Parts: sequence; C-alpha cells; structure tokens
Amino acid sequence: MAELAIRMSNIVKSFGDAAPVLKDVTFEVGVGEIHALLGENGAGKSTLMNILGGVIPMNSGKIELFGKEASISNARDSQELGVAFIHQELNVVNDMPVYENMFLGYELRNKWGFLKKDEMIKRSQEVFDMMNVSLNPSEMVGDMTASSKQILEIAKSLLRKAKIIIMDEPTTSLSVPEIENVFRIMKNLTKQGVTIIFISHKLGEVVEFCDKYTVLRNGEKVASGLITDENGVTISTEEIANMLVGKEVQGLEIYKPRETGEVVLTAEHLSAGSYFRDISFCVHKGEILGFTGLLGDGKEELIRCLFGDIPKSEGKITLHGKEVHINSPKQAVKNKIGFLPSNRKENAIIKDLSITENMTIVALNKCINGIHLNHKKENEVASQYKDILHIKMGKYSDLITSLSGGNQQKVILAKCMYAMPDVLLLCNPTQGVDVGAKNEIYNEIFEIAKNGVAVVVTSGEAQEIMKLCDRVNI
Repeated sequence: MAELAIRMSNIVKSFGDAAPVLKDVTFEVGVGEIHALLGENGAGKSTLMNILGGVIPMNSGKIELFGKEASISNARDSQELGVAFIHQELNVVNDMPVYENMFLGYELRNKWGFLKKDEMIKRSQEVFDMMNVSLNPSEMVGDMTASSKQILEIAKSLLRKAKIIIMDEPTTSLSVPEIENVFRIMKNLTKQGVTIIFISHKLGEVVEFCDKYTVLRNGEKVASGLITDENGVTISTEEIANMLVGKEVQGLEIYKPRETGEVVLTAEHLSAGSYFRDISFCVHKGEILGFTGLLGDGKEELIRCLFGDIPKSEGKITLHGKEVHINSPKQAVKNKIGFLPSNRKENAIIKDLSITENMTIVALNKCINGIHLNHKKENEVASQYKDILHIKMGKYSDLITSLSGGNQQKVILAKCMYAMPDVLLLCNPTQGVDVGAKNEIYNEIFEIAKNGVAVVVTSGEAQEIMKLCDRVNI
C-alpha cells in the first residue's frame, strides 16, 4: 500500500444543535496523488477540508499527516504542517500588488523592518516562470482578471512549498489553455511528492486528471476508489454523477419547450470600447437566448453593458419597442432588468448580510410597511425560495457565508426571481454548482421563462447552453 499523506479518521462535525454535517467520515489520500473529493453542495466537502485547513475545529476524530498524528487548531498550524488551502472563493487583496499578495503574512523584511520589495518581486517572478504564466508581480490585483487571480492563488501555495494542496473549484474561471496549464503544473508537483486534493463539480476534469476519488453524500462517505482500475477500466462521469446524487441524473432531457411572444429587448450595433463591438440581437418574451465562447471573448461584458455596469460606446438598446439609455444598474432595475453576475463573492453576495437580507435586498420595497421593514415578510420570502430552489440552510438569519457555494448561488438566483424582472441576464448561472443542483437551477430558469420573462444566459460551457437555450450566439 502506498504511503499515506493524509488520514482523517472518524471525523464528526456539527454546528450548534443542528444535525451533524460530517458523520464519522474517514478520508485517506496517498503521497503524490491527485485525489478528487466529490459531493453535492452541502455534502460536507468544504467542511472536511476546512477542518484539515484549520479553519474550523472538528467535534471528534483524528488527523494524521505522513504517518504522524497532527494537532490542527488554526490555519497557521495547518500551514506549518505543509497544507495550503486554495478556497473556492478567491482569497486575494485587490488593493495590494501581486507580490504583496504572494507574501501576505510571510513578508520579507530587512533588519530595520522595511519590506524587501525587490526580493519579493524576484521570488514571485521565479514562481510565475516555473508555472509558465505571464503575471506581473507589480500589478495591482484589483486590475487583474478572475482567471489571473485564480492562478495567483495557486502560485501562493507553490511559493510556500506546500506538501499538501487543497484546491476547491480551481478551474471555474479559467479558459481551456489555462486549465490545461494548471493541470500540467499539478502533474509536475505530484512527481515531486506533492499531494493534491481536488474539489470540483466538473466531472470530466475529474476523470481526465485525477488518480482517485472519494464521494460524500449528506455528510457520509458513500464511495471511494481508483479513477482507472488495475484492469485499465476508467470510471465514467455518469457513474460518478449517480453516486453523488444517489440516482441517475446525467443524460436526462431537461429542455422544456415554451410559447414565446413579442420581442422584449433588442440590441443594435452595440459596442463598448475594447470589450466588444457591433453586436446585434433580440430576445423574445419567454425565450432563453444563449451566448457562449472562450473566456475573455466579451460575452460577460456585453451582459454588464445591458445592465448599465459598463457604458456603451456605440449602438442602441430597445426595450418593449422604445429606446432606453441605461447608464447605471439603478436605471436597469428601474426598467425591470435583473442581473445574476459571475464570481458571486466579488459581485453578487453581501457577506455581512444574512441569507434573507441577500434574497430581498434588490426588491426591499416589497417588504416595507410605511417606513418600517417587515421582517416577517422577508422571512416568508426566504421560506418560499428555500422550498422552490431546495436551498440547504440553517436559520434565515444566518450569514450568507454560512452556506456552501452552490447554495449561495441559489440565493442569488432567488434574489433575481423575487424582483420579478421583464428581462433576466444570467452570467454563468451554475458556476460552482454540483450536477444535481444544476438541474434544479435549469428547471427554475425554464419556469422563469415560462412566466414570460426574456432570459439571456452566458456560459463558457457550450453543453450547458445547448441544453438550456432556445437560440445560441457564439
């Protein structure tokens, strides 16, 4: 048997009086493996890794790293034991340059306490060169694309010479060449004895790049094994998907035909600086119109322009047959245009507000009696959408950050639905969502369109657009 890098034995975790999130889970990973940790949103994956990363304590159980029992009380303990955690939501500081993010908490200083800027820039550049990526150590992180920020997160773990790297949805914001480069780097690291835990809902990537898998369902381990067994037989994405959900989910026909009506929104020869130019299209009442293509091709900027977040430089937007000038998101909302942005942590959730407050904030006027906010009404709204979207949550007053990434995505969709727009713009609506929850979100998008809303969807996953949309633009 191969040497184990990680053995987490009989792990139990619960929050308060709620049912256990992890129920006697044992998780083993060999040295130099790329091991996929899989499960639906809320299955316990992130909780298990947060325990290993020192983010939260376990109630009971034991952790052994490289054959020795490990006491992990906080993130610093975990890091000193050689564990690096690249979280699903990017953990970078936008107001700092790249090299300061690389060394955050591990700054190099001279004997007078001043930062050794040149040395940090030099060592950062060495890591980028090794990764074969073109990041500028002196660039402000806030000016970088989402994909560059994700690569920066990976580079930080390599700089600290981690022996175990936890990657939670690391490829969500990356283009195909960038994904291939990330996996090339991962493969090279495993040859040097680095162990990688890979959390992803992209089952194709799991089958192509990982060595072994473990599946959690409702806080319990339900399966584990080799991606390719001793006889050379590779497990299929359909088999993994069925293990995740406990029933057959892939291959189901999800498209629902609908009656469509008159044209609701038209864009004519629309341009926005260097983002995109001369785009024309229309979308009808009850129709789902899709845009797909490569990362950075301008499709998300087009949606942001329609919502007033990016100014148009040329062209015309018509709504219900009348030209409109939408220069801000406030004007878009006033014109009954809803928007679900990508990268929820940066653009969609308000982390200091509760689940309920995040749901109702776009249409708070519906929850006001006189000059007072009606909290009972807010909770009724939260209860309604919790049932509709099958959101796994504790109390309505819990912070939005208490939810898994996929359940946060459902809350954002609920926020859009509650505002009852005439046009709904969706950027990567199932980003970071498991295969079962994807189908639930697709069903709700079909219901939204069935109710007469004109829906525009962008996604880098061409298969998703083909499943979901009536017409497609590339």
